[in-house]
Amino acid sequence: MSKVIERFLRYVSIDTESMEDQEQVPSTSKQQVLASLLAEELKQMGAENVRISPHSYVYASIPATIQAKVPSLGFISHMDTAPSFSGKNIHPQIIKNYDGKDICLNKEHNIYMNVSQFPDLVKYTGKTLITTDGTTLLGADDKAGVAEIMSMAEYFLSNPHIPHGEIHIGFTPDEEVGRGSDFFDVEGFGADFAYTVDGGELGELEYENFNAANVKVYINGTNIHPGNAKNKMKNSILIAYEFHDLLPVFDNPMYTEEYEGFFHLDGISGDVEHTEMIYIIRDHDMKKFQSKKEFMKTAADFINKKYGEDTIILDIKDSYYNMKEKIEPHMELIDLAKETMTELGIQPKITPIRGGTDGARLSYMGLPCPNLCTGGHNFHGKYEFICVESMEKITELLIRLAQKFL
Repeated sequence: MSKVIERFLRYVSIDTESMEDQEQVPSTSKQQVLASLLAEELKQMGAENVRISPHSYVYASIPATIQAKVPSLGFISHMDTAPSFSGKNIHPQIIKNYDGKDICLNKEHNIYMNVSQFPDLVKYTGKTLITTDGTTLLGADDKAGVAEIMSMAEYFLSNPHIPHGEIHIGFTPDEEVGRGSDFFDVEGFGADFAYTVDGGELGELEYENFNAANVKVYINGTNIHPGNAKNKMKNSILIAYEFHDLLPVFDNPMYTEEYEGFFHLDGISGDVEHTEMIYIIRDHDMKKFQSKKEFMKTAADFINKKYGEDTIILDIKDSYYNMKEKIEPHMELIDLAKETMTELGIQPKITPIRGGTDGARLSYMGLPCPNLCTGGHNFHGKYEFICVESMEKITELLIRLAQKFL
């Protein structure tokens, strides 16, 4: 078994699930366990400037092996797994020489990963896959990226005769809950440019992502005994439904793809007196993104005119922006990645991210940072899987790409 796979299996055995709505970073102390492990492994490899920040960011550097002044390059992945599905007690299954058919994840619970539902599986016929046991996620997002970066680091530190510039490594907590870049030390990191290794299948290369906002909608009603409610009751639950029905029906994740944005109702709770709704707004185009926020404000104004002032109160907060604006002045980052992929027999797939990465915020913090693939599929759920051969090829991609900046 290759070292990148050994590392991956070791890392996913550590529960690093992050938690929403926490003030502290990391949001869960268990992320510190992996941070300490990675720092110790980097020290043992011989990496320099290995350190863990007070917020559990792990940093390290690999010194240049040439005298010439060349750009310093960073590679970044996140340590946490998504809170949307359990990351505790992960039991990976290794399927060698996959036959292209449905995969039984858990016989006891009758959980299968069907080719009809996940046709990408067929592409991996004859390959080795790592899947879940159907009761947890796998953690390839983003422990695959962590393992690939660590394997790249070991290669360079074990082969000091290989020419390359200065390489910087960063592992972040809480990416899955939108906090991964909050305390990232861009200046101390020391890279001129970087790549996050946090994408999907082999060949993915991304430098566009959603503009994103989180919205909390507070609806204030009036609770009156239903027997005496005529012309007095304001049912906040029904007003919430009415507000939602004002939003465009097809600007919904269920009906959108590629560059199409959406409003997504992510949660709702309440009673007659008070109801709270949680939305996310997404769009790649900044003008359309701003228009979506204004549309929601207009809908709230309509409800307030109908039912009274402060019936609806909106709290809209921008989360991150499309990194395209910051990457386009440095398109050599994309060109060199495409060139390296082609040399390795990888077909580049440049697609917009229908989400965000640490790289989006880091790009706006002064560190241009497009996103590279990890080899994984179906992140954040029980059907997550990754191809062993893809992980090995991506490790080689990182090694070759680092040498392109000479």
